[in-house]
Amino acid sequence: MLTIKIKQKADLIKSGKLKAKDNLIYYLKKIEEKNKDLNIFLSFNENCLKEAEDIDKKISMGEDVGKLAGICVAVKSNICVKGLETNCASLVLKDWIAPYDATVIEKLKKENAIILGMVNMDEFACGASGETSAFGPTKNPKNKELIPGGSSSGSAAAVSADFCDFSLGSDTGGSIRNPASHCGIFGLKPTYGSVSRYGLIDMCMSFDQIGPLTKNLEDNELIFNIIKGKDEKDCTTKDYEEKKLDTKKIKIGLVDVEKFAKKEIKELIEKKVKESVEKNSGWTIKKIELPLEISLETYYLIVYVEFFSATRKFEGRRFGKRIEEFCGEEVLRRILGGKEITKEEYEGKYYRNALRAKDFIKKQFEEIFKDVDVIVLPTVPRTAHRIGEKISVEDMYFYDVFTTLANISGIPAISVPLGKIGGKEVGMQILAPHFCENWIFEFGKRINLLK
Repeated sequence: MLTIKIKQKADLIKSGKLKAKDNLIYYLKKIEEKNKDLNIFLSFNENCLKEAEDIDKKISMGEDVGKLAGICVAVKSNICVKGLETNCASLVLKDWIAPYDATVIEKLKKENAIILGMVNMDEFACGASGETSAFGPTKNPKNKELIPGGSSSGSAAAVSADFCDFSLGSDTGGSIRNPASHCGIFGLKPTYGSVSRYGLIDMCMSFDQIGPLTKNLEDNELIFNIIKGKDEKDCTTKDYEEKKLDTKKIKIGLVDVEKFAKKEIKELIEKKVKESVEKNSGWTIKKIELPLEISLETYYLIVYVEFFSATRKFEGRRFGKRIEEFCGEEVLRRILGGKEITKEEYEGKYYRNALRAKDFIKKQFEEIFKDVDVIVLPTVPRTAHRIGEKISVEDMYFYDVFTTLANISGIPAISVPLGKIGGKEVGMQILAPHFCENWIFEFGKRINLLK
């Protein structure tokens, strides 16, 4: 089956030229052949075949179906899907069956999308490589010896391996964009408050956002527009009117990453941006600086505290297992870090200082966006390492240096594939002001990132 855009495929299914059942079987066969080797899917929707047959029956009878009729989606294992094991890739929640659907899942089902199953991830979303899962590391479909990135490792790998039409992941500090970059696909972290978090097993409620991972930019835009919007179950969400971007006079902020990124990655991105400006008269580039020096410290102080708070419900009574007794090393590190930071004798000073730094970073972006429309920088500072390679905790955390700022400030950001360096996939990040995802999509289309 040729890879076509989701809207085109859905139109074929609605017209009867392609059966939803055939689309599903195509993916199920690929999963059966390769999943054991790549370790992407953890559990499956046993009703998916019947759901596909029901869609085909509705179409044959002339009944209305949704925008995603027969389109297959893989879901990160921290997003609740009613009736499926939602285990956060942890022994703590092994065999826990979600009793309800997350709001994003409700929206996809309303459009007749078919949930294939739940995919691997870093345990409780703690990780940047896909290696901390209690069920073994996810492998990168582009090169099985390399990490796929994390924490939405299975979500990115499923799309890259062509196991689904698209997937959902969650992004706390780069967890969608990081693996999208390493796997050569498109991954969006929406504006905080644009997509409901209801039904997401949170890692850090101040930063978490659910977003789509796709094979092209148009698919990403389509899925985002379906899952976005106000939700009464999530008080952070809102409806909003989109601002228009003047595509004839785009002002691009190119971030100075000299001290942080590999030289080859920096040069590749600068080359791509300059080529785009040369092809589009009226576009301008402005070199800018972001507060990268304080990004990781600010991010991890808040994450440690909020993750510690979020895990207090896994105390051994409600879910059967006490998290400290069954979790992996990285999860325990963050729990203990959060416990230490919140000790009574510190009177919350570290968390308050991090919140002040967060406010400072938000104001920096507000000032920058007075002069530019979009910001461009690498997604990650280095290429993917090999699975099992010894990486220090500091180096592992450094994978997030370019992605955490978007979560801290709440703005939207996407990773788009640029090509390869030394045979490894490299992504470019595009940032825009709050609730301006359409600017990201418009800019991306005009620098020929649709392919």
